[in-house]
Amino acid sequence: MTRTSTDGLRLSILDLAPIAPGETVAQAFANSVALAQAAESHGYERIWYAEHHNMARIASSATSLLIGHVAGNTSTIRLGAGGIMLPNHSPLVIAEQFGTLASLYPDRIDLGLGRAPGSDQATMRAMRRDPMSAESFPQDILELQGYLSGESRIEGVQATPGAGTNVPLYILGSSMFGARLAAASGLPYAFASHFSPGLLHEAVTAYRQEFTPSEQLASPYVIAGVNVVAAASSDAARQQFETTRRTLVRGLVTRSSGGAGEYSDEEIDAFLTTPNGRQLAAMLTYTAVGTPDEVGAYLTGFAKDAQADELIVAHQSTRIADRLQSVALTASAVLG
Repeated sequence: MTRTSTDGLRLSILDLAPIAPGETVAQAFANSVALAQAAESHGYERIWYAEHHNMARIASSATSLLIGHVAGNTSTIRLGAGGIMLPNHSPLVIAEQFGTLASLYPDRIDLGLGRAPGSDQATMRAMRRDPMSAESFPQDILELQGYLSGESRIEGVQATPGAGTNVPLYILGSSMFGARLAAASGLPYAFASHFSPGLLHEAVTAYRQEFTPSEQLASPYVIAGVNVVAAASSDAARQQFETTRRTLVRGLVTRSSGGAGEYSDEEIDAFLTTPNGRQLAAMLTYTAVGTPDEVGAYLTGFAKDAQADELIVAHQSTRIADRLQSVALTASAVLG
């Protein structure tokens, strides 16, 4: 059963199915199941999985398949995409995939939509993605809505499965474009502040001011992303966070250098003192690190400052045991 805080705040999880050093993809999927089962038992609202491609440490690329696997190993928690990068796909195929999930797991499936590639330029070519496909994102959302409602905008084409499932849609973004599109479409808006914090306040304010009610949603609804490392002591949480930050930066540096070279902790720490390093570190601006009390106070303040109805938390510890502990401690602090 999901729970809310005393002031109505909902708590959810973003899971990228991370592949930790020395682990296999199969272990990453087993970890995602364990994380979802823990989240379900502690009252989290939903878990979303993000579409990324050609990233050696992220296993959530086949997003709909992972959602189905986790759904079959849980009972009540909502599951979905946070998000599907719609320009990578035809709206019909996504309607069929999520219509299948919604038919198998009624009232449990969400569909968050983004317009970024979730990959680099070479990977975009490998996926046969048209570089201009993002330009049709608003029209693709309307086409997708038509398939899921059973009122197709393409004559003679219906989504089977999909038609009539009315899978709820969410717009994901980190810019004013996504905020204004979500407002004009009357859809919930999820801001990726866990890795792109810059325009959080401006985007949420514009979304709330410009929101137009729709059949899906009568009033604005904001989900904000935030990183969390909760542990029994402040020192343990801080150590986990430093490991996670180095891992993240090491992966980004290795990727940008074409996979050349191995970087020690000392080299990564030195890089973090450079302008480029500080820019990468700023991706984690919104991060709660500490004991349950410290994390709870941070998240409550962040939600109020971000005008968020719901927080979607990326539990960032490298080890699954630490992430599971963070899931439990964060829920106890925020949801009671």
